Amino acid sequence: MGSTTQRSTAEGIVAEIGGPGNIVSLTHCATRLRFVLNDAELVNQSAVEAIPGVMGAVPQSGDRFQVVIGGAVQTTFNQIMNLPEMAGIGKSKLSDADVKAAARGKTRGKSAWIDGFFEYLSDSFRPLLGVLLGASLIIAFAAVLDALGIVDFRAEDKSASWVFLDAMWQGVFTFLPIMVAYNAAKKLNIDPWVGATVMAALMTPEFVSLSDTARFPDTVCTLNETLGTESCVAQIFGLPMQLNGYGGQVFVPLIMVAVLALVYKGLQRVFPENIQMVFVPFFSLAIMIPVTAFLIGPMGIWMGNGIGAGLAWMNGSAPILFAIMIPLIYPFLVPLGLHWPLNALMLMNIQTLGYDFIQGPMGAWNFACFGATAGVLFIAVRDKENEMRETASGALAAGLLGGISEPSLYGIHLRFKRIYPRMLVGCLVGGLITGVFGGVTTEAFAFTSLLTIPVFSPIPLYAISITAAFVTAMLLVIISDYRTPEQKAEGLANRKQAEADLALEAAGPAAPPRTAPAAASASAAGTSTASASAASTPTALIVAPVAGKVVPLDEVADKVFASRALGEGVGIQPTDGRVTSPVAGVLVTVPASGHAFGIKTDDGVEVLVHIGIDTVQLEGKCFEVAVQKRQRVAVGDLLVTADLTGIRDAGYDPTTVVVVINSKTLSSVSPRTGSDVVPGDPIIDVAP
Repeated sequence: MGSTTQRSTAEGIVAEIGGPGNIVSLTHCATRLRFVLNDAELVNQSAVEAIPGVMGAVPQSGDRFQVVIGGAVQTTFNQIMNLPEMAGIGKSKLSDADVKAAARGKTRGKSAWIDGFFEYLSDSFRPLLGVLLGASLIIAFAAVLDALGIVDFRAEDKSASWVFLDAMWQGVFTFLPIMVAYNAAKKLNIDPWVGATVMAALMTPEFVSLSDTARFPDTVCTLNETLGTESCVAQIFGLPMQLNGYGGQVFVPLIMVAVLALVYKGLQRVFPENIQMVFVPFFSLAIMIPVTAFLIGPMGIWMGNGIGAGLAWMNGSAPILFAIMIPLIYPFLVPLGLHWPLNALMLMNIQTLGYDFIQGPMGAWNFACFGATAGVLFIAVRDKENEMRETASGALAAGLLGGISEPSLYGIHLRFKRIYPRMLVGCLVGGLITGVFGGVTTEAFAFTSLLTIPVFSPIPLYAISITAAFVTAMLLVIISDYRTPEQKAEGLANRKQAEADLALEAAGPAAPPRTAPAAASASAAGTSTASASAASTPTALIVAPVAGKVVPLDEVADKVFASRALGEGVGIQPTDGRVTSPVAGVLVTVPASGHAFGIKTDDGVEVLVHIGIDTVQLEGKCFEVAVQKRQRVAVGDLLVTADLTGIRDAGYDPTTVVVVINSKTLSSVSPRTGSDVVPGDPIIDVAP
């Protein structure tokens, strides 16, 4: 029943705003759907407001339109975007991929081939995150059993049950080249199964059996003393072919598919379309399997071994420097896609050396990343930033339990530049501890999470280093914040709007405005304005902050204000941009955008002066702020000078709203409407 209602709500909204053809793009904030339309005149506002689940509809400047949903906005947004008729409609909100692409553009320039190279690396591995994570958790489970002495997973005589458990995770790493080849071919827009088949041919039992010197006397095998691996050369059609075990290799499929793409697309140009299905795959396999076996495969192995040997030399010659370098470069490698080749080196180290020395120091980066996210979560909870709280909660869970940094990096860290320097300090601290005390190794490839701590050795050193990295980054973010002052002001404005929308959702239909007793009004009319220093004099009158015509909140073009969810008050259609304080008190809210001011009087009356409807979108343009937060003001002190012409030209309604935020705690709040006023004229009577 619930899903039916949600779907009918989604369909109703789309229909009443003019149908999918009228929608240019759709985004959402914490409580509102934000439409950009081709023609706002096609919207049936009253019909939109009558749809179940809709709390209000707010026309915006130009062809923008907002629909107030409340806490269920994400669900409604998803329902709308999943409607068949919405296929192809744009979502202008930046996705994680958009943030990542923007970060890459700033980091590595605008060369298309460089962008393509890094996207090729990333997209060849990204779809495998799930199975790599699943396999790493199986490894972690096995490591815990091994640490507890339940079973020795390194023993040769394990029972069939435990050998089967090994197969559950080894399947991913053994056949990783086939999976990488499939993804890489798909990325380069060729048949992914051709790429997978080329690598599969080099992993068949027949190809592996070529190293059997008893069966094939012409095959010669030698021992590599440096790496401790055996290298065999077989004679194939009279030509020497180096034999390698390609399980777990990733360089080979990446190089092979790049060459395959040239061959495949060249063959497509040679053969007519009606016979391409047969002959293009046939010739691709006939060409690429020998080329890979004789040339690309051995070359990829040499490259990987060379890089691995270089890092191994650095780890052996300058272990402290190595342990510091790895976590410090990872925050820059991940946005560039270069962390995948390092992951490949980890796999190669395990294949050739029996252990890996990169993952241990890398853990310092991951946990510094998660610590920074925890700091963001702490601030989001403290400041009631619901959207960021949800984002950080999910990212932190994915990190601590899954070892995945992408949700933190793309969802938070690349959006707020203040995070990176603080996170790097955490990386430095964790890496330094790892290096000074001898380094950390592991015999299995594992995502660095809480669940995989037993995989690393020595466990105490690894646990201390990642804890230090986590705590350092978290505390630095909490102490100094992750937002600039402008971002904090914008977040505050958005939160206020969201709180108002949610208050409207909880309150239901707005109650009619209360009318003050005549005696109270008469008394208030003759009362002089309280001075800033007269704390003992109750606030009885709120005066006009700007010249113009006073109108009821019902006539204000914003459902939140009109519903009185933020309190009782008035709207003023301004004729002058000079906005002054309507009461004496202390400024508690002064956003950088300059569009709103919160003032609290000494006897506790809270007044909001909001210049224009949705003018927060102007980001400070058209507003010249004259005051600061926590500043004491008297009645008539200048708050801001607003460029009314600029506001109107930008497509926004300049109506200034004055509301008493804590109306419900006062005896009465009585607006005076329908007259033209100048600053200082009474507009609201207040009875404490």
